[in-house]
Amino acid sequence: MRTPFLAGNWKMFKTVSEAVAFAEAVKGPLSMLKGVECGICASAVLLHPLSLALKGSSIHLGAQNMYWEKEGAFTGETSPVMLGGIADCVIIGHSERRQYFGETDETVNRKLKAALAHSLMPIVCVGESLAQNQAGETEAFVSGQIKGAFADISAEQAAGIVVAYEPIWAIGTGLAATSEDANRIIGQVVRATLAGLYGKDVAGQIRIQYGGSVNTGNVAELMSQPEIDGGLVGGASLKPEGFIALCEATAQAKSKG
Repeated sequence: MRTPFLAGNWKMFKTVSEAVAFAEAVKGPLSMLKGVECGICASAVLLHPLSLALKGSSIHLGAQNMYWEKEGAFTGETSPVMLGGIADCVIIGHSERRQYFGETDETVNRKLKAALAHSLMPIVCVGESLAQNQAGETEAFVSGQIKGAFADISAEQAAGIVVAYEPIWAIGTGLAATSEDANRIIGQVVRATLAGLYGKDVAGQIRIQYGGSVNTGNVAELMSQPEIDGGLVGGASLKPEGFIALCEATAQAKSKG
């Protein structure tokens, strides 16, 4: 049984004081929640104060990006060593990183290997554009992203990786995929590709989130699908009450499955 993982991706939002206030508001209610893991992925400047505010809670703290080298002359980058003792997970290869900052399947693979080498739980993002979706290229493109990201990753390592399927056309647009379509792509493309790489048993252990305009109105329906193991949520995760509601709905939906 895969434990669902609902993570909020704050993107480039919140000041230190706003982030700490958020953490204080959610850690009590979420500490009592069973059947779901919850996490916050924040900007690098927020990670240390958040780690202090969340101390003693079960909430995961994640970075939104990292570089693959331990240290060096890489101005503006954050290394996996720097994240040690602060964050426990990291988003890798988000579509916005690919679109605006030139990330490729090769750099995603390098970052994935570095995260694993430094005991960080990776959340690897994959997903197609609207044009690719409409052209019937979703399966080939997403499968290719997974194969590129997981190159030279062992089965033992793969079992602990989280994959987030985020169709680019649904991110921040309000155009979420239907729960049935999301479940189908995650099961028949994402998990099937992983099964081709590692076998069904290992693929069955890997948690696969859905992301793309997830909100309190559609989260229960999405999380009721058997192949969807949580969500990577943007705007709907920015308010404490919304984030708590998302986590509660995820736990409730999966308890009925």
